[in-house]
Amino acid sequence: MQVLIADDSALVRAMLQDTLEEAGYEVIACADGLQAWDAISRGESRLAVLDWMMPGLSGIEICQRLHESHVANWVYAILLTSKDSPDDILRAFQAGASDHVCKPFREAELLARIRVGQRMINLQMELAQSQKLESVGQLAAGIAHEINTPTQYVGDNIRFLKDSFEDIGDVLEVFDQFLQSVKAGSVDADALAKVEQAMKQADVDYLREEIPQAIDQSLSGVEQVAKIVRAMKDFSHPGGETKTMVNLSESIETTISVARNEWKYVAEVETDFDQSLEDVPCMPGELNQVLLNLIVNAAHAIGDKLGSELTERGTITVGTRRLDNFAEIFVRDTGNGIPDSIRRRIFDPFFTTKPVGKGTGQGLAITYSVVVEKHGGEIDFTSEIGKGTTFSVRLPLACGVPA
Repeated sequence: MQVLIADDSALVRAMLQDTLEEAGYEVIACADGLQAWDAISRGESRLAVLDWMMPGLSGIEICQRLHESHVANWVYAILLTSKDSPDDILRAFQAGASDHVCKPFREAELLARIRVGQRMINLQMELAQSQKLESVGQLAAGIAHEINTPTQYVGDNIRFLKDSFEDIGDVLEVFDQFLQSVKAGSVDADALAKVEQAMKQADVDYLREEIPQAIDQSLSGVEQVAKIVRAMKDFSHPGGETKTMVNLSESIETTISVARNEWKYVAEVETDFDQSLEDVPCMPGELNQVLLNLIVNAAHAIGDKLGSELTERGTITVGTRRLDNFAEIFVRDTGNGIPDSIRRRIFDPFFTTKPVGKGTGQGLAITYSVVVEKHGGEIDFTSEIGKGTTFSVRLPLACGVPA
């Protein structure tokens, strides 16, 4: 695991680096607060040991920035300080520090506190994984329904075709007998009557009209199922921790298909893609999770606004555009909007306005982490009460993966 250390004293920095490297950690060493903040902002490390007093930015100022920008949700910051009064320690925690170690530090204590931070970070990663599983669980019933509907009418059509084939077989058998009579030169009125009776009984005109429609419907149903399966395969592709070039339009269309059962009863989905935007470097699996969180949240926001009387539907608009050196994805809904009183908290882990059992409050927190920490991007939103909310995700167009 990588640990960022920041101290303006070369001696202390060297001591910290030796201690941590001997314990098996990779170390990112920074000589001042500005270097440390830049590295943390780029997502180079989720565990930082910061000197309280440094030029540029002090350790406590970095903690305050982490807290205000929500990065504190995903960075475990340990303040290294000679200040040891209860008031100073309280001030450190109020600023957003996760822990503190007094100078001169004892190696065993520092390593113990770093291991605590490591366990906390691992716990956050496990919670992030559980949120992904929660999302899959929420989608499972809807996807089953989406597949069940075409499967049902494909099955009905195949049974109809089976019965029709038996009827046609009976007609062909009579025609075969008629053909033999023709060859023998013994065609009579009785043979013709049998042919007419067989065709009437099979209702050949009806079969001529219905069989092609049944075949077309069945092919359409099979294609619909195949589309859902392809979407699920693309959506669930792990992609690893390495950025690859991804077509944003295709990823968005895939996620819209996967989440269809979440939005189809409450909203129409519109897309607005920038056709000039080329493939973008990102982590496909992580990006799909971000898109899913935002689209499902948009559907829920509209559903909450409409209530139980679904006499009309709202609109979700998902689109892309190029903004300087960023590719932007926006998800706009016509829900009720986000109240001013909770806007500062929506990216906090475990914060949710949904009823108990309807969500863990991890979706937007993980979305923030994926966009900012793993992609070096930005996410924000605008909202108007009674009219809706727009989330904007900006991903850097330049290649490169945060460490």
